[in-house]
Amino acid sequence: MNLAELEGMIHSGESDILEFKKSTSLIQGIAETLCGFLNGKGGKVLIGVTAEKKTVGQHVSDSTLQEISGLIAKFEPPAAIELERISVKHDREIIILAALSRRTDVPYTWEGRAYQRVGSTTLRMPQPVYQRLLLERDHSNRRWETDIAIGYSLDDLDSGEILRTIRLGAEARRIPEYQGDSITSILERLGLGKDGHLFNAAVVLFGKRFLPNFLQCQLRLARFKGVDKSEFIDQNQLTGNAFFLLEEAMLFLRRHLPVAGKILPHILERKDEPLFPREALREALVNAFCHRVYSHPGGAVSVALFDDRLEIWNDGKLPFGLKPDDLKKDHTSHQRNPLIATLFYHRGLIEKWGRGTQKIVSLCLEAGHPEPEFFEQANSFGVRFLPSGYIAPHRISHDLTDRQRTILQVLSNISVNGRTFTEIKSHFPNPPADRTLRDDFQHLKRLGLVHVSGHGRGAKWSLIVTG
Repeated sequence: MNLAELEGMIHSGESDILEFKKSTSLIQGIAETLCGFLNGKGGKVLIGVTAEKKTVGQHVSDSTLQEISGLIAKFEPPAAIELERISVKHDREIIILAALSRRTDVPYTWEGRAYQRVGSTTLRMPQPVYQRLLLERDHSNRRWETDIAIGYSLDDLDSGEILRTIRLGAEARRIPEYQGDSITSILERLGLGKDGHLFNAAVVLFGKRFLPNFLQCQLRLARFKGVDKSEFIDQNQLTGNAFFLLEEAMLFLRRHLPVAGKILPHILERKDEPLFPREALREALVNAFCHRVYSHPGGAVSVALFDDRLEIWNDGKLPFGLKPDDLKKDHTSHQRNPLIATLFYHRGLIEKWGRGTQKIVSLCLEAGHPEPEFFEQANSFGVRFLPSGYIAPHRISHDLTDRQRTILQVLSNISVNGRTFTEIKSHFPNPPADRTLRDDFQHLKRLGLVHVSGHGRGAKWSLIVTG
């Protein structure tokens, strides 16, 4: 840096990346400011400049440089601080100390205390902020997913699933088609192994053998009768790689979730769709597999379907200070398992980082349902899907009978003015008893699919046309 550049910097004034100190007699403040820069975007301390932007310079001796060297040595972890000297008058110089922030090393401390920069002021870092940053640093340096999978080899992985991932990633233009000539080189290019050793993430994503070390690669599925867990209608517990478990979860929901039928005028066939948007369900499950804690041997992803709601759970609370309310607005993507999440991204199962939960909300609202609920309980995170008001609870617990479907099909082909009970009954080749048919009408009415106007024999039934 030359003198003209220095003068321009001084003229700009102090900021979140620049501070002036009159001399090294203010060594404590210099160190605290450098620590704040290291924990932020980096920055420079100009020694020999007053707060009023006056260049006074300082005589720089060997003891001055030793004092600065001793200051730098007290940072933890070791800090990258560059020293530059510029002569300004006679035997005086400006000392420039430039702190280069490495995000992987944040938070930095000086003499055991952490500082942060807020505008042009240096402050002690609050303890909760320090603890969160420390957790993030430890997570980035050592994660369960990048530990060696002891006792596992390529024979324990599904090579077909690995090659399928490469094909899907190439089709989505998210990874180059060529990843190596062998499964070993492919895994290393994907970051799932090193020097012939497999990482835990490789087993989670592509494993075939999970006992006895990977019991947590588990999916729990349950369809409960009623609104609590006192009685099962169906339950299952599966072990497998994450992609297999994802598909099994979707199949389970397809079997047990009722359809939200759309009967369009003049179309005989009913268009059936899952009660909740399929894309929202998949997004919630992908989030569960990507963000769960895998280090708990008894952990799992759980899917619980009740008469009045659907819940998807995973072990582990939200990472790095995120709160459930943050998930419905723009938020930074903090990934507990970035390696596993990246492979889901390669497969096209994640579109945009940090937007999955907002997508779930928007899809449910578009389908006419309330916003899903995100919540933490004990050491788990869950998302709760709730059907629109007129559907619960009977809509989830019962699908339509063939007779009820026939009523809807008949109504879809008559005028919007509706028809009487007798007129509709005449469309049945072998009509059921009046009482049975009236019960069907009332059931359809409770589900919000049909409407009745008038009373008695002159009452007319009509279809409520949706979407």
